[in-house]
Amino acid sequence: YQYLKGYKEKKDLDRFSFVSGSVQGTEQECLDCLMEFCGRSDPSWTELSNFTHFLNFQLMKCEESVFCSQLVLQELPGF
Repeated sequence: YQYLKGYKEKKDLDRFSFVSGSVQGTEQECLDCLMEFCGRSDPSWTELSNFTHFLNFQLMKCEESVFCSQLVLQELPGF
């Protein structure tokens, strides 16, 4: 939700860091955001669950990648 909210607000996600345990927004705002980005007009709970698991997995891999580190951003802007 933190990434999707930042994307929606046009924040610089290259410099964004996920904060585990941080509560942002309400449950309704989170659900609305997930429904907006999942790609289905009326998603089921299973579709929302699959979307969040897939997105979470991809974002974890991105955060662990050396190519997405702050060092690379400083040395190779725009990379």
